[in-house]
Amino acid sequence: MERSHHVEAGSLEASLLQMINDHNHAAIELRERTEKAKKEAIRTAIRVSDLLVNAVNGGVEEIFINEKRIEAEIRALTATIMRFSKQTDQWLVVSHAINTAVKEIGDFENWMKTMELDCKSISAAICNIHQT
Repeated sequence: MERSHHVEAGSLEASLLQMINDHNHAAIELRERTEKAKKEAIRTAIRVSDLLVNAVNGGVEEIFINEKRIEAEIRALTATIMRFSKQTDQWLVVSHAINTAVKEIGDFENWMKTMELDCKSISAAICNIHQT
């Protein structure tokens, strides 16, 4: 008997071939869906990663800008403090000079009073001598 290479519809072999084809087709579809899901998961992970990096970098950038502003303010305050320190030193020198001048005026005033008393004393002595 010659065996036919044609598969008859409804035969066991035809059913098995159909099942294999269906399985292969389902496996291909599953691979495609899996690959599509994998690519979508990767895109989503990249997006999440980018958002996280931007959130962290945004905070870091803001902190960096604030740090630069603070450093500039520190430099400005340091310059102001130095200027005020020099001005205070100048005021101390001037106030010391004024105090010294006031002391000298007081000393001169005392010297003048002493001279006045001496002159009165000498004048009184001359008057007494002249009267006698």
